[in-house]
Amino acid sequence: MAGAVFINLSLSGTTRPGKFPSLLFPIEVKNIQMGKHGSDSGVYDSEGRFVPSKFDEIFSKYARTHANALTSDELMAMLKSNREPKDYRGWIGSWTEWKALYTLCKDENGLLSRETIKAVYDGSLFEHLERERAAAKAKATA
Repeated sequence: MAGAVFINLSLSGTTRPGKFPSLLFPIEVKNIQMGKHGSDSGVYDSEGRFVPSKFDEIFSKYARTHANALTSDELMAMLKSNREPKDYRGWIGSWTEWKALYTLCKDENGLLSRETIKAVYDGSLFEHLERERAAAKAKATA
């Protein structure tokens, strides 16, 4: 609940330029690229387009334990490296996004996989999580 409030408070005004503020704090998805903050990974450019080379860079620069996954420490190293000076809003935004993703999606070995991170960027994360949940459930009942 707190996360939803934080997200909507952060993005509503940004994605609704020139409109009167709403107490419902709606997010206009058509303008979501306007919600891009500093101190991020650069995987989306300023127009909201996916940049494959920046996605690959996450793993080539920070994945030291496993080539296709990040540990908590590697994730924190990436966030620290991506910080822009005095961009406190961007630091908090990046930390919140990545920490929530890590907490919700790490595997039993504490790794955040390349496939899971890619699913965030291509919009298929929840489908990905549902497939994993269904497979685990089927395995448990077999």
